[in-house]
Amino acid sequence: MQDNLKIGLQYCAPKHALTRIAGKLASLKAGMVTTAVIRWFIGRYKVDMSEARNPDPAAYATFNDFFVRELKDGARPINDEADIISHPADACVSQFGPITEGRLFQAKGHYFDAVELLGGDETLADEFKDGDFATLYLSPRDYHRVHMPCDGTLRQMIYIPGDLFSVNPLTAQNVPNLFARNERVVCVFDTEHGPVVQILVGATIVGSIETVWAGTVTPPTGPDVRRWDYPATGDQAVVLKKGDEMGRFKLGSTVINLFPKDIISFVEEMQPEQPTRMGEPYAKVNAQPQATEEA
Repeated sequence: MQDNLKIGLQYCAPKHALTRIAGKLASLKAGMVTTAVIRWFIGRYKVDMSEARNPDPAAYATFNDFFVRELKDGARPINDEADIISHPADACVSQFGPITEGRLFQAKGHYFDAVELLGGDETLADEFKDGDFATLYLSPRDYHRVHMPCDGTLRQMIYIPGDLFSVNPLTAQNVPNLFARNERVVCVFDTEHGPVVQILVGATIVGSIETVWAGTVTPPTGPDVRRWDYPATGDQAVVLKKGDEMGRFKLGSTVINLFPKDIISFVEEMQPEQPTRMGEPYAKVNAQPQATEEA
């Protein structure tokens, strides 16, 4: 009954307004009040501040500064093997597996459509037909900067307006089409292994989604899908290495990765509800058949 109430309230609550108010409050410089809120949050969610570059709660002028805190050098070693895809975030595996008939498994019998997830772009979705996906949930206690799982050159960024349901496990199990209905930022990278998509999904109380090349993408929001194309070479190209920061959430949310068919195999440790650490092995690039030369 309590779970049903929590889900029902999400349908009727003014989620965008609440989220924008929370974002403004989180950006306030309120001195000792801000420090007290940060200390409460650390205790409530058992945040490990020993990993932070600055572990002192009083050092953060705003709650947002604390939430996107940097880690100490070496706190997240990046696997440097060329055929290893590394985890992009500290998170928990929500679901992963094959993209089947253009659909991704959400939870508890729910699926969502790849074309809809990608803002209606059928051509882009075709690049991942019969490929693989993984959905990673960032809880409040996690480190909230998102990094590159492999070397890549940004091809396109897509902002897709939508709702702001919570993305916690309870909501994923009970709200159909959750990740294809929430606001999100789709980042398409070209890599030596083929295209890779990294999607930053918004949620209730996520004050903003940012990328390192564009800054704050949302808010403000708009009613229309927006696309930005980027060059593959030259001064305007956005080229990132494995482990480089690519974006961040101001308050927690979800990252979804899409991979083309037969390109990767997830590591054996991947299981639903398995914690992840940024930089650790995520998947292994499959050996590709060598092209044969004509006689």
